[in-house]
Amino acid sequence: MDKKPLLVILGPTASGKTKLAVNLSSALNGEIISADSRQVFEGMDIGTGKDLDEYVTNGRKIPYHLIDIKRAGESYNVNEFKEDFYDAFKIITDKNVIPVLCGGTGMYIHSILQNHEYTAIPQNATLRVSVEGLDIVELRDILSGYSHEFTAHADLSSRKRLIRAIEVSSYLTENKLEKIERPVFDPCVIGLASDVNLRRERILNRLDLRLKQGLIEEVEQLIANGVSKEKLIFYGLEYKFVVSYLSGEIDYGVLKQRLGIAICQFAKRQMTFFRKMEKDGVEINWIDSDNTAELSAHSLSLYEKHFNRND
Repeated sequence: MDKKPLLVILGPTASGKTKLAVNLSSALNGEIISADSRQVFEGMDIGTGKDLDEYVTNGRKIPYHLIDIKRAGESYNVNEFKEDFYDAFKIITDKNVIPVLCGGTGMYIHSILQNHEYTAIPQNATLRVSVEGLDIVELRDILSGYSHEFTAHADLSSRKRLIRAIEVSSYLTENKLEKIERPVFDPCVIGLASDVNLRRERILNRLDLRLKQGLIEEVEQLIANGVSKEKLIFYGLEYKFVVSYLSGEIDYGVLKQRLGIAICQFAKRQMTFFRKMEKDGVEINWIDSDNTAELSAHSLSLYEKHFNRND
């Protein structure tokens, strides 16, 4: 089976991923597949940084997929993303167009590049209740009781991931996981890296802009539309902190300060996850996102080098 090309643009928040993906899609005749866990929701525009006006370049609108496909207040998970990704991938490649996967949700991108089959395994509420009070050592001991076949790639670093590993192992002990045939693709992965201080500056400037554009009003409208505060808090970051502000728990100054810090911390966690992807065997071509003048040209050069390497 011939491998189809897939261009992947990843990086932390405020690194310029969307603009680069649009420029490359314009140059390569591509369409964008969003890999953002919150941009799937309608009405969550400013807080998730959809910036849909950026999808127009040289008077041409670049088609995009997996944005505004769910209603705010609903849930979405990595397995749903995988299914939606493969549907979009087929639509795009059937037109002989280049798919450009772009986003900062590392788990979503990793699930595609490594084809994680275990994402289809459902949560086990009974099991989760039974291990709720256990610490990491006790959870590791439980996990060690399962077959190494099921636990070999388990992440033992946190309670959350250990519980999921036990959940997966328990399921596989009693069930056979159906293997789904997926399209075969050849990924060229480009990562946007930045000086930490410059990244922080961009994050804080963008936060100021989003507040001026109506971030608080967006959250007010979501609540008015029936989205619960609990669900908005679950969506995290902008929505969590603005709900606290609207509930009178913090004032505007504290909102800006704490949210700015939280987004910077989030960007750091994103980079940590991308580095973990590399340890898992994903080859990422890192480029300096601060050098905006050369960004598109450098990326195109990497793309051409990748897909001409066997010619």
